[in-house]
Amino acid sequence: MEIIACEQNSDEWFSAKLGIPSASQFSAILASGKGPAPSKTRRTYLRKLAGERITGRPAENYRNAHMDRGRAMEAEARALYEFTNGVTAEQVGFIKNHGAGASPDALVGDDGLLEIKTAAPHVLIGHIEAGKFPTEHFAQVQGQMWVSERVWVDVLIYWPGMPAFQTRAPRDDDYIERILAPGVQRFIDELDDMVARLTGSEAPAVAPAAAPVDLSTAPPAF
Repeated sequence: MEIIACEQNSDEWFSAKLGIPSASQFSAILASGKGPAPSKTRRTYLRKLAGERITGRPAENYRNAHMDRGRAMEAEARALYEFTNGVTAEQVGFIKNHGAGASPDALVGDDGLLEIKTAAPHVLIGHIEAGKFPTEHFAQVQGQMWVSERVWVDVLIYWPGMPAFQTRAPRDDDYIERILAPGVQRFIDELDDMVARLTGSEAPAVAPAAAPVDLSTAPPAF
């Protein structure tokens, strides 16, 4: 495992993650398309990373006002988490492991991570009323734990002036071993093969493909 100390969204950060599957995209990597074909989102991400590897330059990244606002709110959300929980949330740049990577919003102690999400008030109220882990982030946080070798993630959903919602996701080794790790490895193998075909280079040696797994298995609700 390699931890790269840099500011997220900086040039150094984009360079560190160049051509590497990231936990924020694991849900796309594991997504199934219609019929036997992979999902369009998965194919697009595969081609994007192949292009990064071939050109040595990061792909253009889509940004909108909502994303920029979320980044601006992250510091105050992290400070709130530290104050509420009496801990220090150590910022981290990019973590590499298993041929993949992750950019959690903070390391917490020796075992935990922090992932901050911002949500408009009406969406945040929905999370508070549901009172459980938002399963749309399941693959991402399990991937973060797999890459960082940690055992829990606190997800903090935040909006200024609103009560925050915090919940903890424990590491699910069964999901990681049966679904996430083999699914990501197949994606990495496909990425290696695509780059080799496009550049005419010899494909790197890869481990035999794992037995197919049912990627449609629903993650457990917390």
